[in-house]
Amino acid sequence: MFKLPKNFNKYNTLLSLYLAQSIPMTFFSTVMPVIMREENYSLTSIGLLQLVKLPWIFKFLWAPLVDGTNGNYKKWIFSSELLYAILIFSVAFLDIQVDFTLIVIILAFAFTASATQDIATDAFSYLILKKEERSTGSSIQSIGSFLGTVVGSGILLIIYHYYGWKYLLFALAGFVVFALIPLSYYKYDKETVFKEPKKRVSFADIGLFFKQKDIWKRVLLLMFFYSGTIGILTMLKPWLVDLGYSIKEVGIYSGLIGALFGAIAAFISGKMIKILGKKTSLKIILGFFVVVGFIFWRLTLTTPTYWILQTAIISIWAAYGMATVFIYTTTMDVIRTGRAGTDFTIQIVLTHIGSLFLAVASGKIANSIGYSGLFLGEMIISIILFITIPHLYKEID
Repeated sequence: MFKLPKNFNKYNTLLSLYLAQSIPMTFFSTVMPVIMREENYSLTSIGLLQLVKLPWIFKFLWAPLVDGTNGNYKKWIFSSELLYAILIFSVAFLDIQVDFTLIVIILAFAFTASATQDIATDAFSYLILKKEERSTGSSIQSIGSFLGTVVGSGILLIIYHYYGWKYLLFALAGFVVFALIPLSYYKYDKETVFKEPKKRVSFADIGLFFKQKDIWKRVLLLMFFYSGTIGILTMLKPWLVDLGYSIKEVGIYSGLIGALFGAIAAFISGKMIKILGKKTSLKIILGFFVVVGFIFWRLTLTTPTYWILQTAIISIWAAYGMATVFIYTTTMDVIRTGRAGTDFTIQIVLTHIGSLFLAVASGKIANSIGYSGLFLGEMIISIILFITIPHLYKEID
């Protein structure tokens, strides 16, 4: 008789939740600008659309409010996702040409709900995962995000092409609701999961996070860990366009194939951390950063063939996937009692802030000294990280 793998329901629930938040984010940040451009919107208007993502940067501000419910994260997930679905559903009845401003306002509220769901989901995953399950759980989290990129930038675009704006948003809202089904059936021992003593959580806890012993090491890691890859990822699509590839080809190579291999690498990374430990895995991931930086720098000195270019694209997404799992896994090691949502959110937001500065700077750097100079700089940064970060984290295991 066929038996489901151990902890299947737990991991399936987490996968569905992270897919639910990743697909809409991918769609509105990558596909929506394409749709708007087809509708002859200005680049300024397309740029303004990115403001809807601001709640994901500032979500740490209301994370203590979510923690204040003392473990009722499941209710937060349901309520925020249902609100999100309702808001997305309502946008389907608006005309993108006539009601653009109203659409942006509604999407801003929708993304606030989605960011709230993310706070609760991260805290929920921390509570239901045993310590030995964290690397696998982090893999599931990353895989959900990468597969969400594949669906959000691929399947939804196909739905739009054949059925139009309204049915696209119907499908998006429906998927968000559908993704809640595994959570509704997931059973857990509340006394085991929520064994932590109830704590009074306040907004002061945001500042107190940074007063923990040696927390500066963690902050440095979060702010700079992606710095050896984020510049390459940011400039990858413009570089491919400059090499002569069409927008369709760029979307397939980077958005679909790249994200798919990112998901595969995330799975491998979870297994690697579980078998080899965090310290050894950290060195392997940072070493891989150096290799990837070298590959991209070398490719700028010649005209890369199709297969070599594909290998490079796969490598940068794989490096990002492996790094993401490491960050998620170690984030669970720096959680204070009763403050899972707050502490998880602060740490992930720090990675976003560090990546944002680097992503913005990468364009200016590439414009000044070319892709070759940018990719060489990324390789040098990776070498510095490879030397310094393991030294800071001698006690990580």
